Amino acid sequence: MTTSVLALLPELVLLLGAVGCLLLGSWTPRLRQRRVRAVAALTVLVFLAAAVHGLLSDPTTAFSGTFAVDETTGLLRLVVGGALLVLLALAGDEVAGHPRESEVYVLLLLGADGVLVVGGATDLAVLVVGFLLASIPLYGLIGLSAAATAPEAALKTYLVGALSGIVLMLGAGVLFGLAGTTAYADLGAGVRDAPAAAGAAGVVLVVFGLLFKAGAVPAHFWVPDAVQGSWVTSAAFLTTVPKLGAVVAVMRLLEALPRQDVWPLLVAALAALGMTAGNLAALTQGDVRRLLGWSTISQVGYLLAVVAAVPSVERARPAVLLFLAGYAVTNLACFAVLRAEPERVRVDQWRGVARRRPGLVVALGVALLGLVGTPPTAVFVAKVATIAVTWEAGLAWLAVLVAANTVLSLAYYLRWLATCLATTDQDEDEDSTTTRRLPAALAMTCAAGAVALGLVAGPVLALG
Repeated sequence: MTTSVLALLPELVLLLGAVGCLLLGSWTPRLRQRRVRAVAALTVLVFLAAAVHGLLSDPTTAFSGTFAVDETTGLLRLVVGGALLVLLALAGDEVAGHPRESEVYVLLLLGADGVLVVGGATDLAVLVVGFLLASIPLYGLIGLSAAATAPEAALKTYLVGALSGIVLMLGAGVLFGLAGTTAYADLGAGVRDAPAAAGAAGVVLVVFGLLFKAGAVPAHFWVPDAVQGSWVTSAAFLTTVPKLGAVVAVMRLLEALPRQDVWPLLVAALAALGMTAGNLAALTQGDVRRLLGWSTISQVGYLLAVVAAVPSVERARPAVLLFLAGYAVTNLACFAVLRAEPERVRVDQWRGVARRRPGLVVALGVALLGLVGTPPTAVFVAKVATIAVTWEAGLAWLAVLVAANTVLSLAYYLRWLATCLATTDQDEDEDSTTTRRLPAALAMTCAAGAVALGLVAGPVLALG
């Protein structure tokens, strides 16, 4: 018991920090909620220190093998912790003085904790618990926004999330009935010996439930509305952090299943649908938030493409982890740019911004081209690795689709960037908006991090 508690120390730190922030916020005046944010930031720093210690320790499991504490979990913790620091800074700029400011920090910590449980789970029962812990704070983060469309976005997210949760639990129940256990390690024999239709139904239902958490096709309908109708902080969270745990969870489940010639094809088909549907829908968007919402759906498709190669290609796992880290820092840079210019909600409202805010547009350019997969960003290295491992796994058609969709995505990313670089009339050049300094600094920092990670990751993967 003591060993298991120590193995899960980072997750416990987030949990205790969330409870502490909730109690402190209850006794703190509204205009002094910055102390709650300071406690939340301190919690994340302690969490990161514990995560580094766990990553340097030998791989192990916790609570009778239901949670894996390995290199994948360690790197997931570091990426989630770094994202939390950026999100707390964005939240401090955006929700300061809000009546529910402290609750926002609590929900961020609890949501991230649930994502870590989802990503580290090696047992279906723990996976369900993590799914619920990651989902409930998400509904609150969306619903707390003061935007007129927030209630509709929260309701749509809740309905899709509740349905996905039921589907996930139903699939877990079917697999438990077939295998007599909920442990991933013992699912193989049970599914292999069970009727093919029953085994397929259980696996498909579990995967479908996880797709909601990833914001992937076909459980993706809530994403654009939630991104448009919530705070920038909430939008940045829901398009970044939950995907990290969900993709890792799909990867762990895929490795545990028998018939490795069948299930990777299912994930590959979902990847192809996701990247294509996301890119085609993004082409028609005039609202920058909805554009990024559909963009993130397409990005999950790329992530699932490399996951499909994990069972048959050894170097696909580090490619997944690199893609997750690169996507997280790049996507956060985009939303930090949106927060720096909150009044520019449509693409055409960004016309000529480069002339007045060159540094911000440089950060936006790096982030958008990074999402495309332009060197030397981390996503570029990850996409090259994705094409390589999918081809090696015998999924040549998927590798071609990854390349084709990457070219297709250039159209809407460059449309936004070209609008920023466009010249304006002198009357239009009069700009009364003020760039928010903290989000602008965060955007530049994240963009620089995406480039730095790409410069480091390329040689590391090549050496590996």
